[in-house]
Amino acid sequence: MELSSVIRRRHYREHLPIREIERRTKLSRNTIRKYLRAETAEVKFKVPERPSRLDPFSEKLEGWLFLEAAKSRKQRRTGRRLHSDLVALGYDGSYARVAAFIRDWKTERQQAKQTTGRGVFVPLRFAPGEAFQFDWGEDWATIGGRRVKLQVAHTKLCYSRAFILRAYPLQTHEMLFDALGEAFRVLGGVPRRGIFDNMKTAVDRVGPGKARQVNLRFSAMVSHYLFEAEFCNPAAGWEKGQIEKTVQDARRQIWQEMPHFPDLAALNAWLETRCLARWVELRHVDLPGSIAEAHATEVPHLMVFGRPFDGFVEHAKRVGPTCLVQFETNRYSVPASFANRPVSLRVYHDRLVIAAEGRILCEHRRIVERSHGVPGRTVYDWRHDLAVIQCKPGALRNGAPFAELPGAFRTLQAHLLRRAGGDREMAEILALVLHHDEQAVLCAIELALEEGVATKTHVLNTLHRLTDARKTGASRLDAPQALVLEREPRADTRRYDALRGEGRHAS
Repeated sequence: MELSSVIRRRHYREHLPIREIERRTKLSRNTIRKYLRAETAEVKFKVPERPSRLDPFSEKLEGWLFLEAAKSRKQRRTGRRLHSDLVALGYDGSYARVAAFIRDWKTERQQAKQTTGRGVFVPLRFAPGEAFQFDWGEDWATIGGRRVKLQVAHTKLCYSRAFILRAYPLQTHEMLFDALGEAFRVLGGVPRRGIFDNMKTAVDRVGPGKARQVNLRFSAMVSHYLFEAEFCNPAAGWEKGQIEKTVQDARRQIWQEMPHFPDLAALNAWLETRCLARWVELRHVDLPGSIAEAHATEVPHLMVFGRPFDGFVEHAKRVGPTCLVQFETNRYSVPASFANRPVSLRVYHDRLVIAAEGRILCEHRRIVERSHGVPGRTVYDWRHDLAVIQCKPGALRNGAPFAELPGAFRTLQAHLLRRAGGDREMAEILALVLHHDEQAVLCAIELALEEGVATKTHVLNTLHRLTDARKTGASRLDAPQALVLEREPRADTRRYDALRGEGRHAS
C-alpha cells in the first residue's frame, strides 16, 4: 500500500513520467500503469481458488457439524473423530484441512447468529391500563435463620412500569393464582391484557404459531379477573422485555440489601414496602416524573379489583385407616368418620382444605419442605380421633395424636390413668368437646384441678354451671359455709282445722 501511494503521488502531484518513475522505483511499466489505473489506493490481490481433497466431503462434514451443535457439549464428536469418520468414507486428506474447515464453519455460524434475527428490535408503546407482564425468577433469602431458594413472582404494568414482587417456595398453580391476586391488589386494578411466557402452570401444550392449549384452572382465573391472556413465542423473551429487565434489576437493587426474616409472610410484606418505595425513587424512561406519578395516572384506566380468585388446585384423595391423607411428602389428619373414604383435597399456597359431601371437614397449614433426605412430617389434630377413643380408650396412653393435648388435659389424664377405668373416664371427658365449647371444657377441667377433685362427675357439674351461667347471664353465687335462720318457724296446728269443714267425706 505504501508503494502504491508513492507511485500515485509522483505521477499526479509531481507530474513525473512513467519512465522516470520506473527508473526510481525499479518497477516495470506495466506494474506502474496497473497502480495508476486502480480506482482505490488499497491493493487487492486475487487469491486463486485451489481445489481441495475435502471438497467432495464438505457437505457431509457440514451436516455432521449441524448435528453435533444440537447435542450437549459432552456428547459432541471431536475434530479427530470427525476426521476418522471421513477417512472411513474415503477421504485421504490431512486432519489440518478438516480442522481449518471446522474453524471457518464455527466463525461463519457465530457471525450469522450476531447479525441475523438478533440485536434488532422494535420499540413497544402501551396505552394506560392496556397490559401487564408476568414472569418468574429465582433468588435466595434467609428465613428463620436458614438460607433458602425462593421462586419470585414479578408483575409489571406496561404503561407506568409499576412492579411488584412476591416470593413463594414453589412455582405451582396455587402460587401463581395468589401472586396475581396480590399483584392486582397492590397495583390498584386489573389491566385488559396479560403477557406471559409458556409456563407449565398456564400452558399444557404449545401449538403452531399462537395456538395454545391453556390449563383449565388458569382459564378459570383469567375468566374471573376478566383479562385476556397472551403468550409469547417459545424462547422469545424479548416479547416481554420489560419484565425480563425487572427480574435482573430487582436482583441487584432489592435482593442484595435484604435483611433476615422470621417467616415468608414477613419477607413478602418487606418486598411490598420496598417496591412501593422504588416507585418513588425511579424515574420513568418515557414519561416525565417518577413511576409512582405515572402509576397514579394509570390507575383510573384499570378495572377495579374485586373479590380475589379462589385459587386452589383440587385433588381426589382417599383417607387411610389411620385417619390420615397424604399430600407431597407429608400426611394430614382427617375426622375419623371419613376414614377409608374418598375426600377432596383443595391445595392453596399456604393451607390445605379437606372437603367431602359438600362441606368443609378440616383445614391445615401447608408444609413445604424442599430439603432432600428429610422425612415427611405428620400433622395431627386430636379432635379428629375423639370418636375412635370412645371405642378404644386404651389408645389414649400412647396415641400419637393425643401427645398434643393442652396442658390441663394432660394433667387430668395423668391423674385419671393412675386408677382403674381412668382411660375410659378420660375418653368421656374429651368427648365433651364434641358437644360443648372447647374453652369451656378446658376451663371446667382447670377449676376441677384447682379444687382437687379430678373426676368426670365433678368436671361435668362444673361445666354445666359454667354453661348455665353463660346462658342466663347470672354471676356465680358464693354461698357461706354455714347458714343461719333469721326467723325460726312456728308450729301452728290450727291450720289443719280448715280441712275438717262441714261436708261429705268418703267413708
